[in-house]
Amino acid sequence: MRLIFVAALAISSLVLLGGCSSGGGSLSGPIPTNTRPATPTASSSTTTSAAPLVKKRIITKRRVIPFSTRRVRDPSLAKGKTSVRTHGVAGVKVFTYEVTLTNGVETDRKLVRTVVAKRPVNRVIAVGTKRAQQCDPNYSGCVPIASDVDCAGGGGNGPAYVQGPVKVLGTDIYGLDADGDGIGCD
Repeated sequence: MRLIFVAALAISSLVLLGGCSSGGGSLSGPIPTNTRPATPTASSSTTTSAAPLVKKRIITKRRVIPFSTRRVRDPSLAKGKTSVRTHGVAGVKVFTYEVTLTNGVETDRKLVRTVVAKRPVNRVIAVGTKRAQQCDPNYSGCVPIASDVDCAGGGGNGPAYVQGPVKVLGTDIYGLDADGDGIGCD
């Protein structure tokens, strides 16, 4: 088969170069410089398809872990007031995958490992539970508003008491300024 191909190649070269003369086999005419010998072409029935190119890669993806919020009661804060005790910080979770690429296209993905790279820090909010003391505007300092207020350590029967001295600003509705000098519980 190879010998036939070489002979066919030699004949085609002679034809391209101007053929042979009948008298002795010498070449006639100029020799072309841009010709190449014919190369065999494969027929479609003998072509083989290449095997698919398969590659495996390791990739990582990072995801945010949101922080949560926790509320705690705080008796030192006025009722309804809030205060942030700890600011929340998001965490990070890392996913590691083995990815299979066939001819450059992803065909498979397997989760290999999951790691928490940074734990989230929860936000803590203090919520006040302390009742705001209601003070009578007729007195300086804070004289509570009640059905009756007496001086602490005195002979009154309450139900509320005030530690004196307190200045009377308006009407002495509780009778704390017994001597009328404008200062109660003195």
